[in-house]
Amino acid sequence: MAEGDNKSANMLAQETAQLEEQLQGWGEVILAGDRVLRWEKPWFPGALIGATTLLFMLIYYLDPSVLTGLSCAVMLLCLADYLVPTLAPRVFGSNKWTTEQQQRFHEICGNLVKTRRRIVGWWKRLCTLKEEKTKMYFASVISSLLAVAWIGQQVHNLFLTYLMVSFLLLLPGLNQHGVITKYASMAKREINKLLKQKEKKNE
Repeated sequence: MAEGDNKSANMLAQETAQLEEQLQGWGEVILAGDRVLRWEKPWFPGALIGATTLLFMLIYYLDPSVLTGLSCAVMLLCLADYLVPTLAPRVFGSNKWTTEQQQRFHEICGNLVKTRRRIVGWWKRLCTLKEEKTKMYFASVISSLLAVAWIGQQVHNLFLTYLMVSFLLLLPGLNQHGVITKYASMAKREINKLLKQKEKKNE
């Protein structure tokens, strides 16, 4: 068991080091984005929502086709991939890179690797469920997709995407400031109260 844990830890460290090397040119930008997403300043949440709203209003106003939207998105990614590693050191100053920043960059890369592993793990469990419990797999997948299709039919797709993107951008800050933990605990307490009341009625 200990040998397996050590092997897993070594693989995690190796994958983290590889990701750090791949994202080295993006280090300053990633740290700046991390500070914004974790709400290091009280006005960062408002700035996130404002920028997201402005972007989606622009998309709504221009109303590009799917092909145009994909082409523009890929073009911006290509430009960022070319310009960011070149301009970031000049803007942020690579000589100001401290041990604390390096440690935070290491933590971010480690979290990204863990997230990727979780996604792969969920996919493997889904494939295992398909092989072992085929009926349950198809019933759960089809019902979930029907629910998503119904929601998509009721809500405008761009507005739904805006809500999803806004939630994902606010999620790290909500988690960092304990908002999710607070409301999850409240919901858990309420559920426990309801269960206890139901048990008393049954007695």
